[in-house]
Amino acid sequence: MSANTRSLENTMLKTRLKSMLRNSLPTLAMIALIPIWELVCWLFEVPEFILPRPSAIAEAFVAVEPQRWLLHLGATLYIALAGFALSILISLPLAVLLVRSEFLNKTLFPILVVIQSTPIIAIAPLLIVIMGTGDAPRLTITCLITFFPLVVSATTGMLSTPEELIELSRSLRGGAIREIWQIRLPYAIPHIFSGLKVGITLAVIGAVIAEFVAAEQGLGYFVQFSTSYFKIPQAFAALFFLSIVSLMLFKAVRWTQKIWFGWSLQKSS
Repeated sequence: MSANTRSLENTMLKTRLKSMLRNSLPTLAMIALIPIWELVCWLFEVPEFILPRPSAIAEAFVAVEPQRWLLHLGATLYIALAGFALSILISLPLAVLLVRSEFLNKTLFPILVVIQSTPIIAIAPLLIVIMGTGDAPRLTITCLITFFPLVVSATTGMLSTPEELIELSRSLRGGAIREIWQIRLPYAIPHIFSGLKVGITLAVIGAVIAEFVAAEQGLGYFVQFSTSYFKIPQAFAALFFLSIVSLMLFKAVRWTQKIWFGWSLQKSS
């Protein structure tokens, strides 16, 4: 093996190790906080009902049957993903309308801002009264929390399409549908996925808020149930479980972008 080949392999190995270290830094930082947290709670004798130790949280997590975790996880995932899908179905056509019509842009967008500015937790009980205690109000709450970032990101992406591409399409007598489908939407993909990454985490928040108001299962309901009985370590265990679920959903959206729209990652980063 020549010296040049060994040098190239060493360079590639160092680059790979640096990349792995850089990607694992957030995880390593979180792991490093656990013994510090445990030590602080032990040294200052922090009461468990204020801040439980990580060891107590782990014990509480293991004490709950796996079937019970899966039951609550399934309920939360159903509301989060269904509400997220509903927000996509509403926000993308709405973004197209806002791009195509200046009148709708000026009239509808302020209304969307008002809806987004309204605290959802304040109107959640009203939605329960109007829609009942089924899945409809929980899906509505999740959709209301999720759809605004999707509308804004998709509209921004489509409006940022270079004007010369639009003029070229019109000079070739391309219709409005081709302009949206073949020019504006592909150019907006990085923006849309930025909104999707924000939206999927908000969908979990929306599902939890909905479960706080009216639900008999779900991780949000489990947190509320645990705190009402002062089982604080158990509530923290559910919160950490929710964080992991939210992180995995975020990663799933990023993997989808990488697999199907890998070219857009460079543009969005």
